[in-house]
Amino acid sequence: ITVAFRGQTLATKADRDGRWRVNLAPMPAQPYPADLVVDGSNTITLRDILVGDVWLCSGQSNMEWPVRLSDDAVTETATAHFPLIRHFKVATQMAHDAPAADVQGSWTVCTAETAPHFTAVGFFFARELHRDLGVPIGLLNVSWGGTPIESWLSPAMLAATPHAASVTAAWAQTVAEYPAKKAAHDLKMADWEKRAAAAKAAGQPEPGDKPWRPAGPGLPEEPTVAWFGMVAPVVPFAVRGTLWYQGESNVGREAEYRDLFPALVKGWRDAWAAAAQPASPADQPRRRRHRKDADDAPAAPAAVEPFPFLFVQLPNYADNNADGTAWARLREAQTAALSLPATGMAVAIDEGESTVLHPTHKQEVGRRLALVARAQVYGEGVDNAGPTFAEHTLEADGSIRIRFDHAEIGLVCRGPRVQGFQIAGADRVFHPAEARLESDTVVVSSPAVKAPMAVRYAYANDPQPAANLYNGAGLPAAPFRTDNW
Repeated sequence: ITVAFRGQTLATKADRDGRWRVNLAPMPAQPYPADLVVDGSNTITLRDILVGDVWLCSGQSNMEWPVRLSDDAVTETATAHFPLIRHFKVATQMAHDAPAADVQGSWTVCTAETAPHFTAVGFFFARELHRDLGVPIGLLNVSWGGTPIESWLSPAMLAATPHAASVTAAWAQTVAEYPAKKAAHDLKMADWEKRAAAAKAAGQPEPGDKPWRPAGPGLPEEPTVAWFGMVAPVVPFAVRGTLWYQGESNVGREAEYRDLFPALVKGWRDAWAAAAQPASPADQPRRRRHRKDADDAPAAPAAVEPFPFLFVQLPNYADNNADGTAWARLREAQTAALSLPATGMAVAIDEGESTVLHPTHKQEVGRRLALVARAQVYGEGVDNAGPTFAEHTLEADGSIRIRFDHAEIGLVCRGPRVQGFQIAGADRVFHPAEARLESDTVVVSSPAVKAPMAVRYAYANDPQPAANLYNGAGLPAAPFRTDNW
């Protein structure tokens, strides 16, 4: 089998099952499409192929959330003429014990007709990058609503954490409890459908309390099934980096997440690094360089670097099923992954909606991720993070002074006064704090706390009053706490 594309010609042999692979050498981004020709017992010509940066978009429903359900969807889609932005939605599927042989989906050119179905976070990220860099951007959308992080781990990744036994035991208990929960769910669903039918007959909207199905066998909450079904089959595909928006389904299990999330980052990177190597000597290319394609000649292969992993910290949400700080603790567990190299986080504590699990202002989330990419991946000198806690000092007047990184261009309060800070003494009881800006620091105090010991900022599921501290670049301060209570 011979493959020809942009001046490269590579040859290999298929195995007994008819499977084969060649590795194209790296080449510069190209705004003009070209044909890729595969010649064997027959000839296949793939047209309109671009060379650019592909970003893997993964996670649960807030990554899967489409443009058509986001803010200003009509305007956003009507103006979505970007032929150099492409989208591939991997159809949801599970697999057990071994990777699926293939995935279903196709590359789609961004138009007003197709953009409504793109991942919204991915699309707004891609639009920012494409406008800034001028290169083609591909979105490989591998997301599935409602999935916990353990669904996206391989068995080896899970086994590398101290939580393999507890995750496995929890799933066994879920399976055992499923029949009773399913029966109860069916009764609730029957009642809801009856009320929905009555509302429709009366010309009213359907009830908003539609019951969510319980987790159980054959459903995507099972550990490793999304990895085997959706990620492993696309691992050989060359990607520039990953965008990750997930965590809602792991709220309340932050101790596990603190280890599972880094295990996923490391595990995915290892899988892609291993797949970047030719599978056998037969995969080594025989290249011909054509004079007319001299400008497209491939560069020398580069060493495999850990691909960038950028993620969205969970936004504010008043979860009635969690205690008042469960989402804050999960955000804290997400933030711990920043200790890994080539990671970046977009803070979204101000982008959520108290009673809506899927906030629709995905434009800003995509923009903030793009800022992180522009600064950390593409080397641009742009501000990409809001104020981040650096240190605190106890002042003589009974206040605490907070210093921040990413505050060189100043701190800004959006409102008449700074909100979202709490302060506590030795009794560990937190009280709302009075906060004032002093240059690039915040000074907090409370008459109820004479000898303060700890400060928290935006450390709640849905901070009220809303957190409103930003830097001069308009990026929000990241939630934090100074204690470990």
